[in-house]
Amino acid sequence: MKIFDSHTHLNDEAFKGKTEVYISRAKELDVDEMAIIGSNEEFNIEAIRLAQNYQPLHAVVGWHPEFAKEYNEEQLVNQIKLPEVVAIGEIGLDYHWDEDPDPGIQKATLIKQLDVAQQYDMPVSIHCRDAFDDMYDILKNHDMSKSGIIMHSFNGNIEWLNKFLDLGLMVSYSGVVSFKNAPEVHESAKATPLDRLLVETDAPYLTPEPYRGRPNEPGYTRYVVDAIAKYKDISPNEVAEHTFNNAMKVYNLA
Repeated sequence: MKIFDSHTHLNDEAFKGKTEVYISRAKELDVDEMAIIGSNEEFNIEAIRLAQNYQPLHAVVGWHPEFAKEYNEEQLVNQIKLPEVVAIGEIGLDYHWDEDPDPGIQKATLIKQLDVAQQYDMPVSIHCRDAFDDMYDILKNHDMSKSGIIMHSFNGNIEWLNKFLDLGLMVSYSGVVSFKNAPEVHESAKATPLDRLLVETDAPYLTPEPYRGRPNEPGYTRYVVDAIAKYKDISPNEVAEHTFNNAMKVYNLA
């Protein structure tokens, strides 16, 4: 079995100085490849550094909506030209916290990064929290079907799942899919076609069962695979194979 953690944060302070340890622990759980996701200047630089130094790691760089005001397009364009960078992300909208930048600023920064992705034919990793309506409208007006869009840590119902699938998105599930109190996510995972499915940890956040409550790590993608296999009533090997191949394809690593 080979598993691809399509969205993790080994560039986070929680993992600093322990990269090799967590890569080794991941391999023990059959997690062989990881996309290291940026969110601001510091995290983007560290994602690239890790990808340059560790073969199973691939960098994704971009400005998270929390850092929308800091967006630097010249830096983004220069970074996505590096061979270690496989996508732009995580970018998107987050209306959950009052202290986040104004929605207008978030939308403007998201659109600018989508424009760059279209220009350079780069896939994007989308962060969307409490903002499905605006996100759908923006993505509907940006045809990213050729370069690819990943809806990271999807937590919507089947109605939203189908709307985003109609736009050609890949849908990624995190540890939330293993939570007992997430029935809508269970149903969405069950309904997501295998050729559009990805798995992730979003580590050090969203730790899956059976380790919920502890810090997350890339190796725990194995438990996301197990949860999806249970809801789809198929083997973990089948989930792992499809999601691994899907990640390789969307990140242009195949």
